[in-house]
Amino acid sequence: MRAPLRPADVADLGLCPTRMRHLVDVFQADVNSGRLPGAVLVLARHGRIALMESVGQLDPARDAPMSLDAIFRIYSMTKPIVSVAVMMLIEQGRLKLADPVHLHLPEYANQQVAVSAPDGVTLRPVQRAATVQDLLRHTAGLTYEFLGDSPVQQRYRSENMGSRARSNAEFSQALAAVPLMFEPGSVWAYSRATDVLGRLIEVITGQTLAEHLHQAILTPLGMKDTAFVVPEADHPRIAEPFAHDPDGGIPMRLIDPREAPTLQSGGGGLMSTAADYARFLQFVLNKGELGGVRLLGPRTVDFMTADHLGHIPGSDPALLPPGHGFGLGFAVRTAPGEAPMPGSVGTVHWSGIGGTSFFVDPAEHLFGIFLAQAPNQREHYRAVFRTLAYAALVD
Repeated sequence: MRAPLRPADVADLGLCPTRMRHLVDVFQADVNSGRLPGAVLVLARHGRIALMESVGQLDPARDAPMSLDAIFRIYSMTKPIVSVAVMMLIEQGRLKLADPVHLHLPEYANQQVAVSAPDGVTLRPVQRAATVQDLLRHTAGLTYEFLGDSPVQQRYRSENMGSRARSNAEFSQALAAVPLMFEPGSVWAYSRATDVLGRLIEVITGQTLAEHLHQAILTPLGMKDTAFVVPEADHPRIAEPFAHDPDGGIPMRLIDPREAPTLQSGGGGLMSTAADYARFLQFVLNKGELGGVRLLGPRTVDFMTADHLGHIPGSDPALLPPGHGFGLGFAVRTAPGEAPMPGSVGTVHWSGIGGTSFFVDPAEHLFGIFLAQAPNQREHYRAVFRTLAYAALVD
C-alpha cells in the first residue's frame, strides 16, 4: 500500500475526485451537527490508497482532533483476522474444517439443544456435533446474549458470558455448559462462535491467542498497532465516543483499551488503526499475500470468501441482509440486487458494534474502511459510507 494519491491519480483509478470530496463532506456535516464524534475514512483501489482522511474529534471530552493513526475498538472486525488464523492452521494440516469441535475442545462433547415445549423448555441431544466449519460460518447453534430474550440468551446473561474477566479456557468451559439455541448446521445465527475459535487456536498451537495472532498474522503483515490492549505510550491515540448519545437511547459502554483483559476475545477484542486494517484487507484482496509475504494460498481465500450457507436460513436479516450468504469469517454478497446497499457479487464485509465497518469488492479491486466510535449510529453510517463509496466509482 502506497501513499494517498493526488486528485488526478484518483481519477486514473476510476474514482471521481468531486464525488470523493462529497463523501468526506457528508461525514464532516454530521460532525458539525454534533451527531458524529469523529471518523477515519479509507478507500483503496488497484492496490493504492485513494482516500484516507479524518473528520471530527478523536476524543470529544478533550477536544482533540481525529488523527489518521487513531486507535479504535474494532470489536467484530476481529473475527476475520481470527478466521484467517484458523484457515492457516487448516492449511498446515493441524485441524480440518469437518472436525467436530469436541475433538479439540472436549467440553463440547454431548451438547444439548434447548427446545420450546408447551410446558417450558426441554433439552435433547444434538443430532450431529458442531464442526470447525460451523464455528467459522456461525451455524454451530450458539448465540449472543444481546440479540434477544430467548431462554438460552437469558442463560448466557445469567452466566455472564460477556465477561472479560475469564480466561479463554474458562470462557470455553462456561459456554459449553449452556444448551445450544439451535441444532448445529440448521440456522445461521450470529454468535460467540469466533470466541470459541480463539480458544481452539490456543489448544492447537500451545500459545495464547494474542501470542499466536502476533506471530502468525500481525507481525508478518506489518499490523504494528493491532492488539488486545493499547500500550500506555499510545493512550493519547485512542478514539472515544460521545459521553451522551446524540440520538438518545441507552449509550453502549465500550470496552477500555487501556486495560489488558483476561479474555482475549477472538470474536471482538482487538484494537486497530486504519493503516493496519487496510493492510489486512489488501492481503485479502491479494488472495493471501502482502508485500511478498504469503500467509494463505489463493484458493483458500477463494474458499473463505465463498458462500458456505447454501439453503441454510439466516435468523436475522438486519445482520445478514437479503442477497447475502456467509463464508468463513465474512458475509458474502451472492446477488447484485436485493440488499439495501450497493456491491458486486463476491463482495465480503463485516463490522463492529462500536461503529466500525469494512467491505472488500474483488470485482472492482476495491476496499473501504469506516472507523468511528459511534455505537448507536453504526448501521446508519455503514450504509451511507458504502453507498457514497460506490457512487464515486465512475469508470
